[in-house]
Amino acid sequence: MRIVGGRFRGRALRSPSSDATRPTSDRLRETLFDVLAHRYGDPVAGARTIDLFAGTGALGLEALSRGAAHALFVEDGTEARAMIRDNVEALGVAGLCRIFRRDATKLGDVGAAPFDLAFLDPPYGKGLGEAALQSLAAGRWLAPGALCVLEDAAGAVPAVPAGFEVVERREAGIAQLLFLRAAGTRP
Repeated sequence: MRIVGGRFRGRALRSPSSDATRPTSDRLRETLFDVLAHRYGDPVAGARTIDLFAGTGALGLEALSRGAAHALFVEDGTEARAMIRDNVEALGVAGLCRIFRRDATKLGDVGAAPFDLAFLDPPYGKGLGEAALQSLAAGRWLAPGALCVLEDAAGAVPAVPAGFEVVERREAGIAQLLFLRAAGTRP
């Protein structure tokens, strides 16, 4: 695994040693960030991002590499949090991020400024992405009009909760990316 674009392009990331974590592939991350840059006017630059089910932290770190102002990694797995810490330290971006040990489906109320961009990469087929979207909305974690990207298995039809509008769906191999807009006016 490596960072595929931005100032850290080509830098290696620590990868999981077990099947407990399924990181987003380099190719899919490249597709995701290309879509963000070309279809959505580059919402990454200067954004406050939140990476739910963060795993290795690859999505949030990719965002930082491409100019995000801040990344919050939410992960409840011990090995995964250790990987995120190692990757953050290797890239020297500790001052731009925080790591929360928390269940992404039970976030509670936001304790900071809301986020402009959310990445959700839950285990496929368990409804966790939909529950995490509900948790983001209920706790006011998202700025009005925030963009959310949910990764799921290709062909899956997630039950998108109220308060979110699907604006685009892209399939890539065994995965799909769902681009959703949170309720409210674009910031």
